[in-house]
Amino acid sequence: MSRLVHLQSSTVSVVLSTNRNTLSLLYWGSALGEISNEQDFLAIADDGQSWGVVDQPVHPSFWREGADGFHGEPALAGHRGRKDWSPKFTLTKVAHEDQTLSIEANDEQTGLQAHVTLTLDASGVLYVGQSITNTGSAPYTLDGLMTWLPLPDRVSEILDFTGRWIKERQPQRTPINVGTWTRAVREGRSGHEHTIVQLAMTEGTSFQQGEAWSVGLLWSGNGRYSVERTSMGRTSIGAGGLLLPGEVELAAGETFHAPSIGAAYSDAGFDGITDAYNSWFRSRPEHPTNIRPRPLTLNVWEAVWFDHRIERLNELMDVAQEIGVERFVLDDGWFHLRRDDYAGLGDWWVDPVVWPQGLGELIAGVKARGMEFGLWFEPEMVNADSDLFREHPDWILHVGERTPPEQRHQQVLNLANPQAFQYVFDQMNAILNEYDISYIKWDHNRVLVEPGYDGAPAVRAQTWAFYELVRALKATHPGLEIESCASGGGRIDFGAAMACDRFWTSDCNEALERQHIQRWTGIGIPPEMLGTHIGPPKAHSTGRTHSLGFRATTALFGHAGLEWDITETTAEERIALRAWADYYKANRDLLHSGKVVRADGIDASAYVHGVVAQDQSRAIYSYAQLTPAGAVKPSNFLLPGLDPKRTYQVRRVEFGGSAGVLENPAPAWVDGVEVTGKVLAELGLRPQRIYPENAFVIEVTAAP
Repeated sequence: MSRLVHLQSSTVSVVLSTNRNTLSLLYWGSALGEISNEQDFLAIADDGQSWGVVDQPVHPSFWREGADGFHGEPALAGHRGRKDWSPKFTLTKVAHEDQTLSIEANDEQTGLQAHVTLTLDASGVLYVGQSITNTGSAPYTLDGLMTWLPLPDRVSEILDFTGRWIKERQPQRTPINVGTWTRAVREGRSGHEHTIVQLAMTEGTSFQQGEAWSVGLLWSGNGRYSVERTSMGRTSIGAGGLLLPGEVELAAGETFHAPSIGAAYSDAGFDGITDAYNSWFRSRPEHPTNIRPRPLTLNVWEAVWFDHRIERLNELMDVAQEIGVERFVLDDGWFHLRRDDYAGLGDWWVDPVVWPQGLGELIAGVKARGMEFGLWFEPEMVNADSDLFREHPDWILHVGERTPPEQRHQQVLNLANPQAFQYVFDQMNAILNEYDISYIKWDHNRVLVEPGYDGAPAVRAQTWAFYELVRALKATHPGLEIESCASGGGRIDFGAAMACDRFWTSDCNEALERQHIQRWTGIGIPPEMLGTHIGPPKAHSTGRTHSLGFRATTALFGHAGLEWDITETTAEERIALRAWADYYKANRDLLHSGKVVRADGIDASAYVHGVVAQDQSRAIYSYAQLTPAGAVKPSNFLLPGLDPKRTYQVRRVEFGGSAGVLENPAPAWVDGVEVTGKVLAELGLRPQRIYPENAFVIEVTAAP
């Protein structure tokens, strides 16, 4: 078999070597075309010999083993009673079929066997999965298993994200220096500051220009991303689960499966990374838009909170029907003892005090008005004031005799305990069997503190139990959709994206903050999986007040919905909301299948982004004026992604009235123009000067 393995899509190449009887990654970047001379390629990739290191060339393997003289961070860390801590794997099986490479490697001295699978998808996303098996006779303590990929020398910056509750996905850009940059998650879920993907790029890379490399971890528990530049001058990017001390001890013959990664490369800026990931997600048969269009959703939480009177809910249903809502979601407060957030979690049966006849009347009303019904759960949590906790106080994650501090008056239920898992499944299954429920909003409102089970760390087991519970409910109730919410955006990651159908992007439903949060959350998650709702005029999370037009335009670019007391709307507002709802329904096929584009801003006071049809026949863009423009005449904005040779008809669309005009008359293009895609991408359009915190839509359609 050839010593080189070349995985290649139309845009990406990954070149690996099985030379020297080990696996090495030689190249990951733009497509190289045919490699005609294997020997010459190996010669080019050879680092050669240097002074000041061991007296042989250092060629890091896939596992970055210290036994080869490599002094960066190894991929595998562990030991067997303080021994067998330095592996050196030798290939025993290599299988290459189409764009997949599968290998097996052994180290008889340490008693370990490795399996690795690399698949390059047609989208250009490289999927990497790996596992370690203990082939020795004694237990092996595994401390960590990372996946590392090579970066070229020209990479100079990294981009990742930080944040907090109601302010997720805040970008931070850092130069790469010698050493290791690591972002670690230790709260038991991916978290509000979770970066979703770690990016590395060439200097000055933007949304439309430059090269970028990205890795995303398919995992919802503790994890880490790292970028390392060694003193040898070589740079790598890695990701993996983060294990707590003693969390994994492999018995003889036992296998550990590391969280997989999805890696993407782009020579067209960050938008190329987004396009690759979106195509990758959308290629799955179970991807939500491959099942049916994304229904316009009303969640009643910010309208009624815990006030579950049928009269109030009927009023909301009537207005929802008038607007054109397709899914009605009852949030927290429907179950046993749940009059506030101090009690009830874990007792998943309908509260007979609030709902003496059950939920049947409510659901019948929802269905009679042409909507489907969704319900809120928080399956991984329990309140001390609950029948479940009183009967099974030992079913929480804890260490020794200590009880972890509460957060939102709740503890974490140990779903790794088979009895607790079965209890929760049975309770949820009973509700789903009794009522016509097509959708679950699945919340997770606290971090994990001392997450122990029988004295050992249990984050990994808890994460797998979350996936299994989702899978079991979906298997038992075909067609059930599940939204991942964790106080908003606290569990948005590639692992949850493979299990769930939608994310609640943030508990901050305010349009200005959402412009930023949605922009950067969408770097790795398709818009059809991001819940984007119109909130109330005055946001409870920031106190800001915004026009309906700004809120509606912001909410259009995702899985759209509403989350406010729509019974307080005026007749004019309802007409505008109906027009917005009709526009969403008429255009969601484009919004949820097209290529996401974000224009590089000349003026930082405004955001321009949009979705372009795959055949470039039409597009919908948003112009959002975030802060006052820096000049008397705002900078022209560009509309990227169109066919430069085609002629397009351009028109402006507004919802709920004017976007606060500061300039009359409007630029002539507002009344409609026909220009080429090249003109729109290079010259662009001059915006009408509008008040800050306002937005409008630009609709572009190829001329007949």
